[in-house]
Amino acid sequence: MDSDLKDKHIVVTGGTGELGRAVVEALVAAGATCHVPHRGQTAPDGLRAALGPAARQLHLVGDVDLTSEPEVTSFYARLPTLWASVHAAGGFAAAEVTNTALVDLRFQIDMNLTTSFLCCREAVRKMVAAAAGGGRIVNVASRAALEPKGGSTAYSIAKAGVVTLTQCLADEVKARGILVNAVVPSIIDTPANRRAMPNARHDLWPKPAQIAATIVWLCRPQNQLVSGAVLPVYGQV
Repeated sequence: MDSDLKDKHIVVTGGTGELGRAVVEALVAAGATCHVPHRGQTAPDGLRAALGPAARQLHLVGDVDLTSEPEVTSFYARLPTLWASVHAAGGFAAAEVTNTALVDLRFQIDMNLTTSFLCCREAVRKMVAAAAGGGRIVNVASRAALEPKGGSTAYSIAKAGVVTLTQCLADEVKARGILVNAVVPSIIDTPANRRAMPNARHDLWPKPAQIAATIVWLCRPQNQLVSGAVLPVYGQV
């Protein structure tokens, strides 16, 4: 079971962030080879160092703008036969509606929905083109999409789009052996979130490694049944 992803190629977007790094580490531990697109000063060297000798299973691909259709298409076209694609790239911003400009809404949609849409589309194209067919796609949505509240409307709208994308795509590709799911975290226990909410019960928040374990299970060949699921990974909050 620990090596059932051996020699399988998996994309992880947002792979240099807190959740993405945990996903990469867990996938590599399961034998996968991870392809991680990144941009700018996202500290990819830290990810390589964290993997130690297993860093040979990591392929960092720089200067990929995941909101750019040509760049995403080119990135996936250069990959070897693809087994899975995990989409953890995104961004959060809180603001009341009266303080949210159109450019802010578009930015949240681009960061969260556009990146997921483009990567889903190209992953499906890559998987369908493979002789064996089949594959796994996992998107990262948010509790804000399922339990929307005021104060982060643009973000909630964008993540709700990720949920709908997941469900539509799962139905569209089910006959091709491609399983598509989403995980839905609440507040993830990261240093940045702890700084933003110093008085919260951090011990109740889901840890990146715990969410990563769920994502890895969805990527495994043993997952033969689950598709179209939107799985809450809320922890105890």
